[in-house]
Amino acid sequence: MKILMIQRAVRFSPHSEEKDLSILKAVGEKLCFEGHTVRFVSESDLPLEKPESDFIFSMGRLPETLVWLKSLVAIPIVNAPEGVESCARSRLTTIMKHIGTPMPPKEGTCGYWLKRGDAAAQSMDDVQFAVDKAELAEKVRLFKIRGIETYTISAHVEGDIVKFYGVYGTGFFRYYYPTDDGESKFGYEQHNGEAHHFPFNVSSLYTCSENLAKTIGVSVYGGDCVVRQDGNFYIIDFNDWPSFSRCREDAAGAIASLIKSK
Repeated sequence: MKILMIQRAVRFSPHSEEKDLSILKAVGEKLCFEGHTVRFVSESDLPLEKPESDFIFSMGRLPETLVWLKSLVAIPIVNAPEGVESCARSRLTTIMKHIGTPMPPKEGTCGYWLKRGDAAAQSMDDVQFAVDKAELAEKVRLFKIRGIETYTISAHVEGDIVKFYGVYGTGFFRYYYPTDDGESKFGYEQHNGEAHHFPFNVSSLYTCSENLAKTIGVSVYGGDCVVRQDGNFYIIDFNDWPSFSRCREDAAGAIASLIKSK
């Protein structure tokens, strides 16, 4: 089988360019070992006039990439372009509310998070913490100066930050505490401090994550949640195809296995 692997544009891999490329390469190696023919291309080099592919694994997020992928109606694609579009925070928030995904409240007493809503974060400036409503209003104003008119606001929740990774329908699901190993993209975990490892229902988090992935339409996903001292959790981020840097080899095998189910 001929397989096209699409590398994500650098602007969507802030501080993670090599990590994102490494998981894509790891999947490609698994597929080559199984006898498939694999071709890698950067989404900056798209569109291709004739993809001549039987299957596409794509990390692409550029609008023009997603439009092109939608035109390839006869080729199975992971992740589906429609699903990637639904990971934009404003759209994601609406979907999460609709299906009852645990989310942070709008109001609180410990500060607020302002996040770009029209696309995935491309820099630290796309996600902002504000200590109160006054600072929040100022940061919204700065967003608008940058041309960001679509955004989400949620209250800060105290508790453990937990990062999770999954491959829908395969049983693959892992979770980690980023403050345990110090691996962080932007360092936002500092607002919650070191993890206390509060007990929580991992099966419930897995079920919520799989349900969200199915509803959105992404098979390869990751995200973050906050686990409170009482064991309740809130999903604060969910995205298409993370780097899986803490479990790359196992994840690559699960992702490669999707070719059989598609």
